[in-house]
Amino acid sequence: MKVKFTNLYKLIPEKKKIINKINLLIKKSNFVGGQEVKNFEKNFAKFVGARFCVSLGNGTDALEIAIMSLNLKKGSEVIIPVNTWISTAEAIQNNGYKIIFCDVDLNDYSICIKDLKKKITRKTSAIIAVHLYGNPTDMNLIKKIVKGKKIKIIEDCAQAHGSRIKNKHVGTFGDVGTFSFFPGKNLGAFGDGGAIVTNSKSIAEFSERVRNHGALKKYDHKFSGRNSRLDTLQAAVLNIKLKNYNKAISKRNSLAKVYFKELKKVKKLDLYNLKKNYIYTFHQFVVRTSNRNKLQEYLNKNGVSTMIHYPYMLNELNFFPGANLRKAKHLGKKILSLPISEEHSFKEIKYISNCIKNFFSK
Repeated sequence: MKVKFTNLYKLIPEKKKIINKINLLIKKSNFVGGQEVKNFEKNFAKFVGARFCVSLGNGTDALEIAIMSLNLKKGSEVIIPVNTWISTAEAIQNNGYKIIFCDVDLNDYSICIKDLKKKITRKTSAIIAVHLYGNPTDMNLIKKIVKGKKIKIIEDCAQAHGSRIKNKHVGTFGDVGTFSFFPGKNLGAFGDGGAIVTNSKSIAEFSERVRNHGALKKYDHKFSGRNSRLDTLQAAVLNIKLKNYNKAISKRNSLAKVYFKELKKVKKLDLYNLKKNYIYTFHQFVVRTSNRNKLQEYLNKNGVSTMIHYPYMLNELNFFPGANLRKAKHLGKKILSLPISEEHSFKEIKYISNCIKNFFSK
């Protein structure tokens, strides 16, 4: 059996409806801004339970603008987990703040709370919690830790559309949440896209101005901003996909249950430890083993395509600060992402699981 890691074309719901909508917008020459974008912002804000949603050109801009909006102290420190996509760190560095890397919780690959407590100093101005792989970070505990301190909280939800803690959507616990709609995301556009969600009117208005050269409308420039607008075609695609998105979450959870059932007794293979009252969206299903390379090679020979998210920790890049992090050490050489998308069948997930069991039984 051959199992692709993902097939983005198969993931598109209501293809005919999307094509017709795009054709209509093209005929109307509606490419930037307009009601379609406003509709998506309204719909996505409702989906996550935030007062405001500001759509943007991509998830990296969302992080950079979110940091800008908080007006942090010059030269201060921002703490982030070391296992994340490079954008999380880039956004801090590009804003002129100091990156402080935090260790990883090996139960779900979120930020290590124990190490976070050690890393907070008088210079700490913000924490970026990353809900990696669709696994919610314990936001209630982080909020408890920073209570009474002048520390802002940003939530990087680039991989966590639909992830919740006790029915509250990630991205709504801190001061501001950021999302990416890159095509490979669970809720992906047909190109780049991103958004900021917040309950703060001032953060929302500032972000709206930044994305449009410092203006809310033409020739209304209040400061120097940038061009980071979600285009109308992407908004239209996301509006249609959002209506079908809860079905996608449900399917991914059903497939994950098969993995857990089939692989829980496999020795030398570590799975997630899921928390009660959390909703996971399984953007990735990541396993950990010291035999990662051999396992990946074995799966490939048996027709199963896998990926690695990520092959190195950010502190291993020479242009970012180094850090001695015990749990994260060599983690990039042990983790492996297995196929899990709503286009996969239960038969395929069972086949992958059997291949893994066969590998470890030798």
